[in-house]
Amino acid sequence: MTSISLGMPQAPPPVLAPRRKTRQIQVGKVGVGSDHPISVQSMTTTLTSDVNATLQQIAELTAAGCDIVRVACPSQDDAEALPAIAGKAQIPVIADIHFQPKYVFAAIEAGCAAVRVNPGNIRAFDDQVKEIAAAARDHGTSIRIGVNAGSLDKRLLAKYGKATPEALVESAVWEASLFEEHDFHDFKISVKHNDPVVMVRSYEMLAERGDWPLHLGVTEAGPAFQGTIKSATAFGALLSRGIGDTIRVSLSAPPVEEVKVGIQILESLNLKPRRLEIVSCPSCGRAQVDVYTLAEQVTAGLDGLEVPLRVAVMGCVVNGPGEAREADLGVASGNGKGQIFVKGEVIKTVPESKIVETLIEEALRIAEGMEAEPGAGAEVTVG
Repeated sequence: MTSISLGMPQAPPPVLAPRRKTRQIQVGKVGVGSDHPISVQSMTTTLTSDVNATLQQIAELTAAGCDIVRVACPSQDDAEALPAIAGKAQIPVIADIHFQPKYVFAAIEAGCAAVRVNPGNIRAFDDQVKEIAAAARDHGTSIRIGVNAGSLDKRLLAKYGKATPEALVESAVWEASLFEEHDFHDFKISVKHNDPVVMVRSYEMLAERGDWPLHLGVTEAGPAFQGTIKSATAFGALLSRGIGDTIRVSLSAPPVEEVKVGIQILESLNLKPRRLEIVSCPSCGRAQVDVYTLAEQVTAGLDGLEVPLRVAVMGCVVNGPGEAREADLGVASGNGKGQIFVKGEVIKTVPESKIVETLIEEALRIAEGMEAEPGAGAEVTVG
């Protein structure tokens, strides 16, 4: 009989760079800034005026791991729905305001945790910063200054010819200075662009100009596959250098998918505690089993598992045993059977037809042991 210790590693996992030091703000109960974990945001796709549908989608996003949610507020009906939504949502609600400055004040009065403003398309915005800052301060509401390539101030478009990094940063720094003139500092900034290269350069330049917390996003990133690649590329370039305090992956897909991608990006960079991770080989001529199907079936069978567990699904005897031994749980397959490993030790050999159900059974058994002793890990006896 052998006891195998499982659970989180004692030392924090390595990261590529320390977080850039920023000021700290609150978005409701969620802290944003370098002293807090990087948060994941998304945005509802429902009509905000439909309170029940919006709250249902917020509940789905919350269950998926979303930290902060944004809702659109383009009409009076939407504004009137904000108190009920902000009051009943399980996570902080940000009101997204364009064109009509009166909705900024309505959102603050409604108890929204924060308000996103786009200075480039709110009429006479600069003239109302003093009043907005006063209202936000009185209600404990934070602000996001959201500069977008598609709605840049006409004066800056005339100056630069298009939405260059310099134009986006100049807009953001100018608006930040207006709030700071009125001694209001509870804001974060975003400078979004649909081109990851322009977006990355914009955030690099903005990070050099001040200690504001930054909200990362590639705007209009596209359908799920393309948008995921663009967002992961841009976020990885910035987060790996410590730039970024909260993120939103913008996809032409259900918002829950945005949250899943955002969480996976952070986990991949060790910026968020890892949960279930499936390690599987890409398959090749050496594979003696259908790795694609095995990996998909194991992933589906363990969907929703919350404990930090690495499961290796390997298809041949070249890299398989080594990779399986590095995982918490794994299988190295070949010759119609699979060797099941737990923490590097072979616990059994099963026929190929039993690999999936055996991995799922062992994973659930390990997870149960880890949950029984949170923090301390658990021991699983094999033999």
